[in-house]
Amino acid sequence: MKLYLASLAAGVLVGIVYSLVNVRSPAPPVVALIGLLGILIGEQIVPVARHLWKGDGLKTAIGLADCSNHVLGRLPGRMRDADDDAAHRS
Repeated sequence: MKLYLASLAAGVLVGIVYSLVNVRSPAPPVVALIGLLGILIGEQIVPVARHLWKGDGLKTAIGLADCSNHVLGRLPGRMRDADDDAAHRS
């Protein structure tokens, strides 16, 4: 239930921001996609900041937070590597 309330609160906040910048919902597709990209990047700010706070460098912090897999999904070159790894484990 807590997750649903947090999701609702985030949605209300986004609705307020949309209203302030005069974008109506549903937003045009490009605006919506850029907003989703912003959400994905925003989710990664906290984990990266935690690692930076601990004294890790930026590249190390991004690597430790595993941002690229979360934001970009499994990249094409990595799909082959994952398939090879899975075959070796079987």
